[in-house]
Amino acid sequence: MTLTRQSPIGSGLGAHSTADDVLTGIDLTGKTILITGGYSGLGKEATMALARAGARVIVPARRPDAARDALGGIARAEIHELDLADLDSIRIFSERVLAAGTTLDVIINNAGVMAYPRRHLPSGWEAHLAINHLGHFALVNRLRPALADTGARVVSVASSGHFLSDILWDEPHFEHGYDHWLAYGQSKTANSLFATHLDSLGAGIGLHAFAVHPGSILTPLQRNISHDEHLAQGWITAEGRHAEGFKTRAQGAATAVWAATSPQLDNHGGAYCQDCDIANPATTDDMLIGGVKPWAVDPESAARLWDLSSELTGLDGFS
Repeated sequence: MTLTRQSPIGSGLGAHSTADDVLTGIDLTGKTILITGGYSGLGKEATMALARAGARVIVPARRPDAARDALGGIARAEIHELDLADLDSIRIFSERVLAAGTTLDVIINNAGVMAYPRRHLPSGWEAHLAINHLGHFALVNRLRPALADTGARVVSVASSGHFLSDILWDEPHFEHGYDHWLAYGQSKTANSLFATHLDSLGAGIGLHAFAVHPGSILTPLQRNISHDEHLAQGWITAEGRHAEGFKTRAQGAATAVWAATSPQLDNHGGAYCQDCDIANPATTDDMLIGGVKPWAVDPESAARLWDLSSELTGLDGFS
């Protein structure tokens, strides 16, 4: 396996930078950015920062009423209904975007689930892989005609959770046995591999794709995890405070916003990013230190996953 493009570029930002810090001096007026899950947790922080910088922000939401409540008062945020677990919902949403003649400068694949109890969709797809990866794969492929002719970016919010599992090629949907951490880890590896291959396919049209690790942050993403497991994982102290090394939500949103907007990345498509810079290859199994494991940026695996995803969804707008 070959790691590519994985060397920090000295962005001048870091783990403590916020989404607003990233956007200092950047005017997004006239830009349209779509961010899934942009009404909760890190997604909400990103939506607010991008809108403050002048962008029109489209927020697809499985719970549109909750999204309107969360984003009320943000004039440039638009909420539309979308369920990433439902291919028909993705088709309907995408057709509306295309019919409106919308040009998308950036898509941020931010929505996701973590440590879900065992669940398979009617299609037979395991829920983490379906929602975190396959739904976003279908969405981006459906929206291919809406992407800007030059300079478009697609950002996938991955995680150091990819340390937990490569793609389980023989049984990606956990038909026989289930482990919620392996399922989550596989889906985060898939997020990174998606960016790896999409960047190679998009090179001819000026599109770049990136995967990002936002860092360790406590958000509604962990809602399926018990208090005892939070303690066992070392995420919170006995007093209920988050562990040392955890970020605020504004800091957690920063790397995705940086990957979506920074001119420093114009010549670094396909990179896996962390702490507002390109990440190093992982040299330990410490997820707080992070970095990227070789299986999450392997071009052959990325192409194989693309083919599998295309077969499962019936879509391929780029190859």
